[in-house]
Amino acid sequence: MSQQISLSDPERCLILNILHLNLSASPFSFTVDERYLTLDNISIFKCSGMPAYYRNLYPDCASDKSIFAVSYSLDLLPQATCKKIHEIPSFLYDTIYSSLIRLSWLNPNCSYCEGLEKDCGFKNYTKQLTTQCFDRPFTTKGTVKEPLIAGGVIGLILLGIIIMALYECYSSSKIERENQVRVEKFLEDYRAHRPTRYTYADIKKITNQFQEILGEGAYGIVYKGTLSNEIHVAVKILNDSEGNGEEFINEVAAMGKIHHVNVVRLVGFCADGVRRALVFEYLPNQSLDKLIFPTSFKDNITLTWKKLHDIAMGIAKGLEYLHQGCDQQILHFDIKPQNILLDHNLNPKISDFGLAKLCSKEKSVVTMTEARGTMGYIAPEVLSSNFGKASHKSDVYSFGMMLLEMVGGRKNFDAKADTSQMNFPEWIHQRLNQGEELKIRIEEDDDVIIVRKLAVIGLWCIQWNATDRPSIKIVTQMLEGDVSNLTVPSPFTTRNTTHVGPSTQELTVISELE
Repeated sequence: MSQQISLSDPERCLILNILHLNLSASPFSFTVDERYLTLDNISIFKCSGMPAYYRNLYPDCASDKSIFAVSYSLDLLPQATCKKIHEIPSFLYDTIYSSLIRLSWLNPNCSYCEGLEKDCGFKNYTKQLTTQCFDRPFTTKGTVKEPLIAGGVIGLILLGIIIMALYECYSSSKIERENQVRVEKFLEDYRAHRPTRYTYADIKKITNQFQEILGEGAYGIVYKGTLSNEIHVAVKILNDSEGNGEEFINEVAAMGKIHHVNVVRLVGFCADGVRRALVFEYLPNQSLDKLIFPTSFKDNITLTWKKLHDIAMGIAKGLEYLHQGCDQQILHFDIKPQNILLDHNLNPKISDFGLAKLCSKEKSVVTMTEARGTMGYIAPEVLSSNFGKASHKSDVYSFGMMLLEMVGGRKNFDAKADTSQMNFPEWIHQRLNQGEELKIRIEEDDDVIIVRKLAVIGLWCIQWNATDRPSIKIVTQMLEGDVSNLTVPSPFTTRNTTHVGPSTQELTVISELE
């Protein structure tokens, strides 16, 4: 152990600071590190007018240029210009001008305590030179163990939280990756005849950074866009909450192969990670509900009964193509005025295949795990299996409800309406069954015939028993035929219906196609 202290002077003038240094009354002595260095008697002089060559030989004090120190020979300084002011016995001359003095002591001696890794102090807390050893702070067994245990417990808790967070992140990422792989696999299988695939950057460019909104639904927002060839399109950005991509796959699968004048054409799609979008042809007159339920003056386009009949015929032909004209039967399950778009000539086009199902044309019924569609247009068998199994007749029911809304210019379903009030389909059925005419916005003589035809066909389509409804092909023939051949169906409400299930001999149950 080195028992040493160092004294320094930032002013570089130890000469003045050691004038009053008296080591005889202390345990300290000067330290001599090198063997060739010795302790000498030092004389301190105060000089004036010192020649330059003397100042180079004997450096002066930095803070007082007139102070000099000389050892062993007094003749080294001119006596006439210098005056001796002090003498220091047994001093290390070489340290005077280095600004550093080392002092050492023999007592008290703490080397023994240091060897035991203990602290050294005066015995009995006195100022005597005898010492004793003390235990160092925080070195006792108890004080070290307790903080270690507490720190270990906290560390384990933090480690557990981190592991759980990483697991949750990994699990969610895994599900997300599986969904993306599912979508990508479908698109890979569909490569030969799929529409154009766009990146999300392309979608932002097409929509001009999503500037103009055309509409908003349960599955996303529809924006107006423009392709590079100045062709207008409608871009539907699907909500991120649609986790497994089913709605996206349904629309691309159903619409990608369809080419019919009464079905909206799918121009392209985007599947950029979890961001998905569908690009459709743009139809300037928006949807049918804007015309039959006008909410503002700008939406109030007058439709003649002849034009309404043509629109109904176009929708029926579009549904007939979906049910019988494709390689697989496509069941829409969401036919309603909001999903019927109109082009510049008011020709109807069926859109929004997010709830669609594909099934074999040889089978007639599809099993469903949950109801799908829009309240007021959903067939009874889609809401509850007590009424049978869902089939192409479910789309016919939705078409019939929409047809009656076109006739009355009003919605058939109102959640806030008084249940005691007779609904519109019942009113139509009562009037027709009593042989009375439906005098609804009659302007020309032929209007009476068209109104009656649309109303009777609508009533046939909304029969509670699916087997009592005509197929969409028969509906098309009824629209093309003579109204005189149409008869008013029997009552269709559940309270007057004795049989509320389809015949198992006529309809065969099948499963949904994945």
